[in-house]
Amino acid sequence: MNYITCTRSACCRHFSSTAAVSQTAARVVIAGAGLLGNSVAYHLTQNGWNNVIVLDQRTIGSGTSDFGSGTIGLFKPTPERNIILESVKLYERLQRAGHNVGLKRCGSLNLAQTHDRVVALKRRIAYNMPSGLYCELIDAETVRNMHPLLNVDDIQGAVYVPKDCVADPALVLDVLAELSKQAGVKYFENCRVEYVNTKSGRVESLETDIGTIKCEYFINCTGMWSRELGLRCKRPVRIPTYPAQHFYAVTDGLNLPGTKMLPCVRDYDSNMYARQLGSEMLVGWFEKAAMPAFENTKDIPKNWKDHLEDSSPNHWEPLWEKAIDRIPMLKDSGEPTITNSPDNFTPDGRWIFGETAEVKNYYVACGMNGNPLQGSGGVGKALAEWIVNGTPTIEMLPFNIQRFLDLHNNRQYLQHRIREVVGRQYAILYPNQSEYKFSRKLRCSPLYSVLETRGAVFGTKMAYERALYFDSDYERGSPLPTMPPGSFYKPKFFKHMQKEYYACAHHVGIIDISSFSKIEIKPGVRSGDSNRNSVLEYLQKMCANDVDIQVGHIVHTGMLNERGGYENDCMLIRQSRDNFFMISPSSQQTRIYDWMSRNLFPDASVKLNDVTSMYTVINVVGPKATQLMSELSNSNLKLQPFIYKKLNVGYASDVMIMTFTHTGMPGYCLYVPSEYALHVYDRLMTIGRDYGARDVGTLTQRFLRIDKFIPFWGDELTSLTTPFEAGVFYSMYQWKKKENFIGRTALEQQKQDGLTKRLVLFHLEDIDADKDVWPWGGEPLYRNGEHCGTVTSAGYGFASEKLVCLGYINRSPRDTSKIITNEYIMDKSAVYHIDIAGRLFRLTQHIHPKAALGQALAEREASKTYRPTVVKFKKQFET
Repeated sequence: MNYITCTRSACCRHFSSTAAVSQTAARVVIAGAGLLGNSVAYHLTQNGWNNVIVLDQRTIGSGTSDFGSGTIGLFKPTPERNIILESVKLYERLQRAGHNVGLKRCGSLNLAQTHDRVVALKRRIAYNMPSGLYCELIDAETVRNMHPLLNVDDIQGAVYVPKDCVADPALVLDVLAELSKQAGVKYFENCRVEYVNTKSGRVESLETDIGTIKCEYFINCTGMWSRELGLRCKRPVRIPTYPAQHFYAVTDGLNLPGTKMLPCVRDYDSNMYARQLGSEMLVGWFEKAAMPAFENTKDIPKNWKDHLEDSSPNHWEPLWEKAIDRIPMLKDSGEPTITNSPDNFTPDGRWIFGETAEVKNYYVACGMNGNPLQGSGGVGKALAEWIVNGTPTIEMLPFNIQRFLDLHNNRQYLQHRIREVVGRQYAILYPNQSEYKFSRKLRCSPLYSVLETRGAVFGTKMAYERALYFDSDYERGSPLPTMPPGSFYKPKFFKHMQKEYYACAHHVGIIDISSFSKIEIKPGVRSGDSNRNSVLEYLQKMCANDVDIQVGHIVHTGMLNERGGYENDCMLIRQSRDNFFMISPSSQQTRIYDWMSRNLFPDASVKLNDVTSMYTVINVVGPKATQLMSELSNSNLKLQPFIYKKLNVGYASDVMIMTFTHTGMPGYCLYVPSEYALHVYDRLMTIGRDYGARDVGTLTQRFLRIDKFIPFWGDELTSLTTPFEAGVFYSMYQWKKKENFIGRTALEQQKQDGLTKRLVLFHLEDIDADKDVWPWGGEPLYRNGEHCGTVTSAGYGFASEKLVCLGYINRSPRDTSKIITNEYIMDKSAVYHIDIAGRLFRLTQHIHPKAALGQALAEREASKTYRPTVVKFKKQFET
């Protein structure tokens, strides 16, 4: 085989002199003239911003973003598909305007070799079809007819997506650059950004190797150099991406006819893709065990093509043999040319874009995970709109750069994680069951080693090891238990979760939830006004609920944006007059600290302190929790809900005890100084034997939360959902008392106009939990046969003994009124269904968890078989 590295296409245009930067100031400076950089520049001009400079350390398109497969696939999870659809619309507009971008609609075939893959594809069909993307499940013979070159002997099914297409990445890149230049954007090649200067926490200027440029906004689109450039900033910016070697082959001598282009092929179970490229075939792979690029160089080299290593035949033979198995005609073609085109991957396999937490007006777009062409058009549009409008115009949580911590930016961490991230692009990711194997055991609770010896099976959240469940069959000294093979059906570890639920419902469940984010809000610089309570004033502005509670009390509240959407869902504990302790979801550690920091008073009268790692958090859940905790603390702990106390537990002092559990069940949350964690846990389990105490994992806690209709951040609560829509009514209760808080105006308007969507709890009926595919989230909901919403969370309701889910519903587009009311939701004539992998199951809708449970228990009681009671009559009734 011939091995080559990437070479730039001949159509590359150079737009500027490289002697010196002739412009010393611009409103926006973009570093990186690849697909993403040019897309952002183009979309900024479309929004009326043309005082823009684009810099590249070499020449336009000299990176790797335009050396991809050229495939564009819409058959994706919803957040990605929405952005890819914007890319397709852009490329279509360019083509219609007379710009040749090589766009051709050829469709795609997504193959399944296993039953589980068929189920995965059916689930994806179910949530893509209501959005308007036509996709069809077809059999092997139909696949053969549509693509005669394929061997389909091992195919159990496939999905045909007619709207999928291909384009030429190099042509798209050049057209976007040319149009941006025509609109006034200035390009400077051979210009390297040496350092990003900041002032008062925001971008001020750039130091380049040929001059200084002042700017208001800076956008880092430098691809595999993004991480290193992020570090060259006054206050380094974390951008956790790293390039992996990414190979594809182009055949020689196939001489395919060009009259009708063959569909693109994604053979997920072989980790390969293929497409027609002119008269030849391009075949590429997302390898299960990928190799990091430039592993032996200190930095990513500017002349990267000179530092790529050829792969050995031992590496290539298995990959090429799989390709021949699928496309036997390849065996008779000439020797293929192998191209190593490294691409940027992220620690979780999702794109990165948005504003950084460290520096205001410093934006990033990178980490396209093997196919920059697919997302660049949509990402450029979303980022440009964010900058122009000052706020995102789409749901950003899956892609926001603020989902990471400093540890994710560690080069060694990234190099190890990238080895499996590449292959996961094509893997079946079973919900709650597909954990990473590399770059683990980094953030661990002090209880980690103890829980491991007690049968814990761990997963990660924000790199924090959390016990998902405990293997009740594990015997100490045996090999440690591991996650069994994933399933879309009842999880193979379900029996262990049942035992954990029983402990929570009847005895005591002990859950380590130390990964939760914890922030102290305290007075900063004291003002001259001794009566002013700056901390309370600040929190009243930030929070939708009234936080002026008594010392020692706890309040649940949301922090909203100006649109009334959630920026945080948290518990606030008032420890003293002007000291508060905040608990937020694990994934919020970076994001909410940045949000709150940006809204601090200019006089520095309030300060924030992230104390996440200082406390181990133990949830003590169940009806016997009060007895256990009273014995351990030698005090009466019959406290009202949402109360906070500091008590001694065992020998440990100053343990914060809070009367809530995040599950809707009775019990306590213990915030234990980490040095006392092992002692407190030991006391809980030792004394707890008399109360039936048992270790419980976070998956059981998740199911308890869903069954109690408790919405959760990132699933039900996002920046585009409001408290009214989620059914969280604290802001209505405190409406008159709270004069002002961020988002109040939007909520007032929504209250006046009425709701157009509402969160609803559903119980699944007529489904066999032992045999049928379970709902896991993302499934479409139907009301009287019309699509009305999407499932946000799903699980098993142990109390009701039913599968349950949460989901937002909307009115039909045909309805004259769009307002959602309780009467509309609960209308007796309304029949709801859920589509799970192509099968419809009937749903019972609920807006109150107690009513839902009561109805389920009544139905269960009524379904019991009648057994007459034998009565012994007294003697006087005998004849």
